[in-house]
Amino acid sequence: MSRGIAVLRPEPGNCVTAAAIEARGGIAIRMPLFEVHPEPWILGHTEKFDALILTSANAIRHGGPGLAAFRRLPVYAVGAPTAEAARQAGFDVACVGTDGAEALVARAGAARIRSALHLAGRERMLEEGGIVAQVITVYASEPIAPRDPAHLAGSVALVQSARAGARLAEIVDAAGLARSGIALVAVSARATEAAGGGWEQRVVPDDVDSEALIDAAIALAD
Repeated sequence: MSRGIAVLRPEPGNCVTAAAIEARGGIAIRMPLFEVHPEPWILGHTEKFDALILTSANAIRHGGPGLAAFRRLPVYAVGAPTAEAARQAGFDVACVGTDGAEALVARAGAARIRSALHLAGRERMLEEGGIVAQVITVYASEPIAPRDPAHLAGSVALVQSARAGARLAEIVDAAGLARSGIALVAVSARATEAAGGGWEQRVVPDDVDSEALIDAAIALAD
């Protein structure tokens, strides 16, 4: 395998993904573009909700002691890592979606959920409306300066959010690197659109869980 795979997601997920790449003989470039921290939050009334919607494991990692009030609620989670974090925290996971937050909300509605609480990041895809009765910010991710962006040259970059796509484009352009020498493996079409054009390739796997993204990146790196 001749090309490095740039892992852009924040810690602690960055180390997990990088280790999975290295376990398969790949070269991981550990370059988190954001740092996640908790945001203070308070919710007084919990009885009106009949489900909890989670689109990132960061809501569990950074939600703090306030999460305990919602363990009675079934969890609708985007992605296996989010679902596993919820289970480890003592929640019952009713549904794991692999095709985005909006599709997950539709599945929750089909299951007769009528008043869901979404614990989310400051930048998010879902807002209040329909069955999403309330959205509360429990964490935020701040851009950080990457170490030695020159290592991105010639790499395959794992783009796991639209924000990461836009941030990657900024960093590559500021460093004077050629987009045409960098391939993208992205979690969604929205993420590739945020990165803009000019890249060597832009690949969105049919299945967008972590393993599928790594599979696609390793195929391009070979």
